[in-house]
Amino acid sequence: MSFNIALTGLNAVTEQLNTISDNIANVGTTGFKSSRTEFGSLYSGTQAMGVGVLGKSQSMDVRGAMVLTGNNLDLSISGGSGLFVTRGGSGDITYTCAGAFSKNREGFLVDASGHFLQGYPVDAAGNLMVGTLGDLRLQSGNLPAKATDAVSFVANLDDGKPAITAVFDPRNSATYSDTQTTSVYDSKGKQHVLTQYFVKTGENAWAAHYYVDGAQAGGPQVITFDTQGRLQAPLGVVNINFQLQGAAPMSIAMDYTRSTQSASGFVVSTNDPSGYAGGENTGVSIEKDGKVYATFSNGERLLQGQVALATFANANGLKSEDATRWSATGESGNPLIGVPGTGLFGDVKSGALEKSNVEMTQQLVGLMEGQRNYQASSKVLSTDKELTQVLFNAI
Repeated sequence: MSFNIALTGLNAVTEQLNTISDNIANVGTTGFKSSRTEFGSLYSGTQAMGVGVLGKSQSMDVRGAMVLTGNNLDLSISGGSGLFVTRGGSGDITYTCAGAFSKNREGFLVDASGHFLQGYPVDAAGNLMVGTLGDLRLQSGNLPAKATDAVSFVANLDDGKPAITAVFDPRNSATYSDTQTTSVYDSKGKQHVLTQYFVKTGENAWAAHYYVDGAQAGGPQVITFDTQGRLQAPLGVVNINFQLQGAAPMSIAMDYTRSTQSASGFVVSTNDPSGYAGGENTGVSIEKDGKVYATFSNGERLLQGQVALATFANANGLKSEDATRWSATGESGNPLIGVPGTGLFGDVKSGALEKSNVEMTQQLVGLMEGQRNYQASSKVLSTDKELTQVLFNAI
């Protein structure tokens, strides 16, 4: 009986050493999660039968150290228990902490094995299709110019200024109260200067004149306020229509909605025009909420999609696959899919990778313990053999 018990000890320690060897071998593997062999005693009634391997437990909840790479497509998850979602060529869905992604020739984000990073793509209008999980793809072309068609303008007009009765002349500063310039773009991406001239015409009443590159483009536009300095007119946007040489007709919606009038001086708090010149693709940026943007030389960014993450009720129940990936099982439960920065998913950090969470010192200590236990079980076998030989000699 002692021979069989010692044999179970040898088998169990062999399984433990296999697990430790696998951990040590993957100490440099990105996103690897260490495992531990779990033992349990064996009994037949009250008779001890040795030790058995109950299984392996994975340290899925322990994050590895983060190492900066400087590559914007290298992703790691900070905090939380989220995992990246990937799709293989055959449609199989797996989950990983190894965020070393790159762009393939079709523009899709893939890992080193060619599995596609999953997320929420955008439609033709650039709107996120939340709830529709799919392959994330980056735009590789340049960004065409977009003509300015709206300006969000919020200002305070100085009620302390005197009313002006002189005929307005943009060349004479005595004929207007204040002025503001805004850069706008035509249909070819050429930059122009839109100038607003504000003339106080009476109590709580103003007139706005519009000029583009020194030529009149519209106005005068009547602007009025109530006795509390709140905007009365115009209640909506003001359409400024004009024609530039060699470009499509321009129509700019000027929005004064939150503008006020008080004696605190002329202050522009918001002057946000749409439109931009054409730009060359300069790369990609990924925010902590997982939103992926293509960046361009004109300073614009174009939303490409949003990285999705998965969590599980029992992440330790996931099945280990090749290339540091896991697949869902009945023990792990179905994945809960969401976006970074919400719930338990954690934030996405661009330009960094999660290292293996293997603690080398701990593994080496376990290796020494396993060696000692193996030697002890071997000693039991040799002792049992010697005792058996003594018995045979006595007979």
